[in-house]
Amino acid sequence: MALYSAAAAVLDGLERGQGGLKSLVYNSGFPHVRQLYALVSETLRYAPVLEKLLDGAALLQAEKKLPPQLAKVLVYDLLFGKGLKCGGRWKALARRHRARLEAELARLKVRHKVSRNEDLLAPEQASPAASQVPRYVRVNTLKTCVDDVIDFFKRQGYSYLGKAASLEELRALSGKKFLLDPHLPELLVFPPQTDLHDNLLYTSGHIILQDKASCLPAFLLGPAAGSHVIDACAAPGNKTSHLAAILRNKGQIFAFDVDPKRVATMNTLLARAGVTGCQLAQQDFLAVDPGDPKYSRVTHILLDPSCSGSGMVTRGPGEEVAPSAERLQALARFQRRVLGHALSFPALQRLVYSTCSVHREENEDVVQAVLQERGSAFRLVTAFPSWPSRGLAAFPGAESCLRASPAETLTHGFFVAVLERCEEGADAPSSLTVAAEEKPQPREETEPGAARRKRKRKKQRVK
Repeated sequence: MALYSAAAAVLDGLERGQGGLKSLVYNSGFPHVRQLYALVSETLRYAPVLEKLLDGAALLQAEKKLPPQLAKVLVYDLLFGKGLKCGGRWKALARRHRARLEAELARLKVRHKVSRNEDLLAPEQASPAASQVPRYVRVNTLKTCVDDVIDFFKRQGYSYLGKAASLEELRALSGKKFLLDPHLPELLVFPPQTDLHDNLLYTSGHIILQDKASCLPAFLLGPAAGSHVIDACAAPGNKTSHLAAILRNKGQIFAFDVDPKRVATMNTLLARAGVTGCQLAQQDFLAVDPGDPKYSRVTHILLDPSCSGSGMVTRGPGEEVAPSAERLQALARFQRRVLGHALSFPALQRLVYSTCSVHREENEDVVQAVLQERGSAFRLVTAFPSWPSRGLAAFPGAESCLRASPAETLTHGFFVAVLERCEEGADAPSSLTVAAEEKPQPREETEPGAARRKRKRKKQRVK
């Protein structure tokens, strides 16, 4: 019942104007925030249809003790989701009215002359971008390996089609079929809307449900085992757990987030993923002293700061879809400040800056401004040369950055820039032009960590 009551509470908070969808979900205290976010987002998307069904079936009149927001969540999961899997007495109540609700849904389809549930939605609610993005599953190599996870899904009735050769193969996925991603070696790809939140592999931490674009920052940072790494704005922790897997739990991660509830959620996620060697701190990264001796060996920083979130394709009501110019400038000022602060750590060699934003103001403009401030101390390097979508031509060398989008890469909207310290004493070219002129170094032409993955390691097998 906890899931449905938490979802109903978030819906009620949105109606009362108590906050945006994301903040209410993270502040709910529910341990599985992505599962909660997905359920609330889909319930909101179907809200007009659900209201018609509730009225037509007279459910709230028949069950006067059933709260309206809870009724919406229950009916969504009963008719449009994966079926009621929890809920106690409320689950039994909803199922008693199933025949009446299904009959009302059938009448609604006849009136609208449609055959699919999705066709009942208005065009702006149908969210074509969200419906075409596959379900990405990152194998948690701290607990298992790709081959074992593939075997487990095959035993569950899924058909494995091998490694994808193109995005078109990902786009064509349907039913219980899945592929190995063509770019990331520990990422499996399932059809859109595949729900794995109740799968044993997810609940045990053997797999992480993480969009492909969100996997890029840690993958491109690629710290060697034993490195000291900072995850500057870490919650909810998927990128942190990815860093730990790349490090093989060898080395040290310092992870920061200012919000106590997000830190608590992150602590739960990291424990489930088997992460060790991570110091999690409820602290504003801007308040962290780069001169503190405990950070004297930090060579890698992953910086994914607060942003407009405009690249997220599952945004729902209550969230700002098109931020104002003032809002974008305020975010950009913060992002420039935090990126400049990150580059001030004395031993830093490599940094990845990323956002889930599509706006140039938060992406290329931030990188350009900070590189101009830092002189020749840092330079852009070509991030993932084979990646198809590059940075906007905002300044010479901006194509070294990469972008992601539902249309071009079948992911959420994302931006990633990789910065490296220039060698001391070298006659370094301009920070803004070097990436456009240099040949990619071998480490950038190959997948980060590829050499490490060639070494055979004993893994905990999935039972």
